[in-house]
Amino acid sequence: MDIRYNTPLTPEEQLAFGLPEAQPLAIADRVRFAELDNQNHVNNKAYVEWFETLRVEYNTRFLMPVWGEDRPRGVVHSFSLRFLQETLRGESYVATCRIAKFRTSSYTCDQQIWAGGTCRATMSCVIVFLMRDGAGRFPIPANIVEDFRSRDRAVQEG
Repeated sequence: MDIRYNTPLTPEEQLAFGLPEAQPLAIADRVRFAELDNQNHVNNKAYVEWFETLRVEYNTRFLMPVWGEDRPRGVVHSFSLRFLQETLRGESYVATCRIAKFRTSSYTCDQQIWAGGTCRATMSCVIVFLMRDGAGRFPIPANIVEDFRSRDRAVQEG
């Protein structure tokens, strides 16, 4: 299968790559030599970078245009990363991103790395919105909540 790298994949391309369901954002790339450890597996640090890069792309594509210049500060509260299977040199992989749940001023971003038809790693990251001056939390506006629900199938917590 031919795969387009470094550009969002269509739902059909995601399914053809082996994902069980299409995600709001999925981008393919290939493992580089510099991302390997001494056993020729992808280094743990590379997974964090892949997830962070895709999460920033998600924000750039979906949140920043809606917020405009008055956007709040989004800060990482916590994340949990789970390694499921090694990823090797030269393999093509797809990183995915979607908002799984949200609260009044925070959301949880679920991400996955897929290669060879299997999920290799998952990460769940909690992002909190703060006022630009850091004076307190910034509530998520109704239009963004609706986007989370419709685009990502996110559910409200609490």
